[in-house]
Amino acid sequence: MRTIKKIFRMILITIIVIITVVAVAILLFVNLSPQFGKSASIDQQFAYSQSDNFENGKFINQIPTVMNLDYGKLVKEMLKNDPSRHPLKNIEVERLDSLAIIDREPEITHITWFGHSAFLLELDGKKFLIDPMLGPSPSPHPWLGPYRYSKELPIKIEKLPYIDAVIFSHDHYDHLDYGSIKKLMNKVGVFYVPLGVGNHLIQWGVAKNKVHELNWWDSIMLNEIELICTPARHFSGRGFFDRYTTLWASWVIKGSKETIYFSGDSGYGPHFEEIGEQYGPFDLSLMECGQYNKDWQEFHMLPEETAQAAVDLNSKLMMPIHWGSFTLAFHDWQDPVERVIKAAALLNIPVTTPRIGEPVILGKDQFPNRPWWLDY
Repeated sequence: MRTIKKIFRMILITIIVIITVVAVAILLFVNLSPQFGKSASIDQQFAYSQSDNFENGKFINQIPTVMNLDYGKLVKEMLKNDPSRHPLKNIEVERLDSLAIIDREPEITHITWFGHSAFLLELDGKKFLIDPMLGPSPSPHPWLGPYRYSKELPIKIEKLPYIDAVIFSHDHYDHLDYGSIKKLMNKVGVFYVPLGVGNHLIQWGVAKNKVHELNWWDSIMLNEIELICTPARHFSGRGFFDRYTTLWASWVIKGSKETIYFSGDSGYGPHFEEIGEQYGPFDLSLMECGQYNKDWQEFHMLPEETAQAAVDLNSKLMMPIHWGSFTLAFHDWQDPVERVIKAAALLNIPVTTPRIGEPVILGKDQFPNRPWWLDY
């Protein structure tokens, strides 16, 4: 009996030691790894508290937004090995040449998808990167996964020409990537971010005078191009305890001839119609469509809601984004684009579906719409 108790005690001690070591390792990783960024100072939090969308130390959505997760179902879904959630093979991308970017005619607007929610926008002679998550995995460390469907990007970060501005929608890992910023920051003129997100960039070495933080409905000019930080229905955070401490947003980009809308991440809400009334019609709306689930529908639209949001915005052309690069939800990887195309057809909204790296050129009568995903 004593032997059994002794063995049991040793097993218990071993389990406690392992749990303690793991907990300490996680704590050290969170506190010492730069990927987690930096929180707002007391003075910044006081400044945020003067805003209508900041209460009790946290940013809030325009309308009540609650995530009701069934954790039992969540774990069960995570353990499923469903092959339909990934392409059957590596997705080939269209190559983008740096000299071709430099030699573009400035009066012609090009939008090139890098997968997920990352874009190169060439507008009025200026070059913008939008949510340039260009790393292999949207997580604090690449070892944690999940991994990109394509082995390569249309162009390596090192080969990109000078970028006039980078725009971020929020600080989640699939939109704001530490490794990408470290490679990009010395070839970027300015960064435009929602409130609080600038702390991460400055912590990572971006010069403070290059970072511009905006609240919802704030606007700023880059030469003759106006950028407006507009509402979204989502949340933020990079660590265990910083949810809602930085702002999330969508963006309106108004050039001399065309106006672009970028949704960032968002659940469906009245803000789309409000933005459409104030700044529409939009020549192109880049609309979140992917990584959705009924349990977090208030934070990520279903494809049918994406199509309706494009109508609310008064969009002339819609492009589904936030899909085609990573598996972050439990739906089939092709579902987002298939469902949104059907919904958009019922609502008479034109849709463009370029391959990763294939430019969409505004002012043309034809836009990329080949169902390339069926090849995978």
